Amino acid sequence: MMEAQKYVWEGAIPLQIHLHESEITSLPPPSPALILAPRIGYLPLLLPLIKPYFSSTLPPGQDTIWFDYKGLPLKWYIPTGVLFDLLCAQPERPWNLTVHFRGYPSNLLIPCEGEESVKWSFINSLKEADYIINGNCKNVMHMSQSDQVELWHSVMDGNLEKYIRASSKLKLGTVTTDEADMVGQVKAGKIPVRLYVWSVNEDFEDLEDAPEVDNWDQISYINRPLEIHKQGKHFTLHDALKNLLPEFFGGKSLINDEPCIEEGEDVQKVSSEDAGSSTGAEEGKEIFNQPVESCCNDAEIKLVRIQGIEPKMEIPFSWVVNSLKNPEHFLHICVCVKVPNVNAA
Repeated sequence: MMEAQKYVWEGAIPLQIHLHESEITSLPPPSPALILAPRIGYLPLLLPLIKPYFSSTLPPGQDTIWFDYKGLPLKWYIPTGVLFDLLCAQPERPWNLTVHFRGYPSNLLIPCEGEESVKWSFINSLKEADYIINGNCKNVMHMSQSDQVELWHSVMDGNLEKYIRASSKLKLGTVTTDEADMVGQVKAGKIPVRLYVWSVNEDFEDLEDAPEVDNWDQISYINRPLEIHKQGKHFTLHDALKNLLPEFFGGKSLINDEPCIEEGEDVQKVSSEDAGSSTGAEEGKEIFNQPVESCCNDAEIKLVRIQGIEPKMEIPFSWVVNSLKNPEHFLHICVCVKVPNVNAA
């Protein structure tokens, strides 16, 4: 498990970042910036690397950094690796993004005031995870300022050892890590899961033929914690998805094995008292609890991706959680679903 965590923390996406043509004030125009972006990081945190590269050609004005991919403004509070997995069905390397320092689309994106906004969005997600796991946010709320700073810097620096040291005080472990873990046994409890469901009407066989996401309305992204009522039973990723997304299964199975434990789903929100008062974080909470449209039995799951991996459905879910969760203790799962076109004649 530790080896897998290390791969996740060291994972990076090669970016080729272009300055938007409306912000270029010099000739010749600057060449793109080439940057390795950590999977567990967030795009606004790249500002110290990008700003010096383009500063000589920017027009006068106040900097408010944001990015787009093929014209789609990117939501800054979603980890970079999740954005890549979600928007590039066929992985694009390097990933070509456009950076903007002016004209922030406040009608489409919640405000971001640099690192401080990203930090508080991260802390708020950590509070949500604490609430889901323990029923309250006390572990996170009672962190000392120095522990909080150490935890955040470990994420900023991609330092797994420092992160393990800092996060161990939170007592947020939710899944067994002993030998039973290898056969998929899990203890009773709730696991924080963040789902990104991308619905398409067109069928495709190869990922390179998958339709592009050109509007965030095509994505349902929600918190749907997985509640496990029994222990000691074989429980796979397939079982987890069937319980997390009953809308798209309709009794069908992605594999031949039938689930053999009873589970229930539970949608939780952090109470306003526990969640704190960060404006960006509060707005982010609402965004991450959008409903998934119900679907008929003709829906087909085309792709499941976690941390850049398309795992086999038979894999023990406990390994997935322990190895592939993000630093804020959420497991981010990207799912592409082919749904019938209700408008078809």
